[in-house]
Amino acid sequence: MLAGPFRGAGRRTAFVAAGLPLHLAVVPLWLWLVGTLAALVPAATLRPALLPLAALPVLLALVVTPLLTAGQRRRYRALVGRDLPRPAVPGPGRGWKSAVRRLATRSWWRQACYHAVAGPLLAVVDLAVLAVWAAALAAASIYVWIWALPPQWRVSDLGYTVQAAYLTAGGLALLFLAPRLTGALVRLESRAAEVLLGPSRTEKLARRVADLTASRAGVLDAADEERRRIERDLHDGAQQRLVALAVNLGLARSTLGDLPADARTVIDEAHREAKEAIAELNNLVRGLHPAVLEDRGLDAALSGVAARLPIPVRVAVDLPQRPSPTVEAVAYFVVSEALTNVVKHARATRADVTVERLGETLLVVVADDGAGGADLAAAGGTGLAGLARRVASVDGTYSCSSPAGGPTVITVELPCAP
Repeated sequence: MLAGPFRGAGRRTAFVAAGLPLHLAVVPLWLWLVGTLAALVPAATLRPALLPLAALPVLLALVVTPLLTAGQRRRYRALVGRDLPRPAVPGPGRGWKSAVRRLATRSWWRQACYHAVAGPLLAVVDLAVLAVWAAALAAASIYVWIWALPPQWRVSDLGYTVQAAYLTAGGLALLFLAPRLTGALVRLESRAAEVLLGPSRTEKLARRVADLTASRAGVLDAADEERRRIERDLHDGAQQRLVALAVNLGLARSTLGDLPADARTVIDEAHREAKEAIAELNNLVRGLHPAVLEDRGLDAALSGVAARLPIPVRVAVDLPQRPSPTVEAVAYFVVSEALTNVVKHARATRADVTVERLGETLLVVVADDGAGGADLAAAGGTGLAGLARRVASVDGTYSCSSPAGGPTVITVELPCAP
């Protein structure tokens, strides 16, 4: 219990002591600037040569600011095991242009404010805490100091023992208070350094958004890859077994002519069920991830979807280069689901699909001449809400224009990775 407050106190005290020279490094420049201005203002017309002397400490402060920031980061890392987050910096470059870009950033000015204003103030608190440690250690060990004095002094002043007892008690009290003061100061300095030397709140939010976007993209890619794996397993495994079963049943039906009528009926029924299972599995595999999309791209895949529909569908795909697999899959499923909705609900006689790339955006438009009245929030099974969610998963935009009486136009814009 007694040793609890002192755990890690040595490193925290060393952290406070190491901060003193870093916090006070800009003070001589401030004194230089104030002294030069004090001499310059009364004699501005008589001593213009002092103007460069007034600008020199400012230039030196510009130079030492990144060096002091690096020193503070090393201090936090070495003594308290903490890495201060780094703010965003301008793009790479050298020379005065890069330096000017750095000076124009808010992060640099926050660092300058830390070293020029917060640093000296923290140095005062550092000195106060170190003074508490020194006074506590000196008072708690007063008997050691007294017995180090000459014997004649101790004999001539017999009341020293009572005074030393009071000093020792006060020193011990301060000794238990000093670690708490040091811990509070370390937390204060850490907070100030995080705010002024680290990224701003806007930068933190931007980084968080970027991290979430990257992690979501990884999840989408993993899900798409898993769909591809399931599609391959079904196509190469269960589907091939069903095809072989259907072929065997067909051969049995055609070669075994002397079977009883009941047995032939069972074989015919099994053959029909096997073919229906193959057809259903084909639709399932195509819904997971059509092989033609991976092999030949959106144009061939969407043409295949249009060819299976009972209404004429015009497909126009203009893509100078293929988008990323995830965006390509989203575009395919959007068109496929939209055309399915047209057939089921729109009572349309024709539909048009347009896919084109405009800069870094993949534009997908599905239009039909049906009855219109499609409602994104309706629970009629149109699947429009699912389309909106699928588009939003890749930061795309979705809009649906469907007035009563038609036509219905679904427009989707997907960010197209280069």
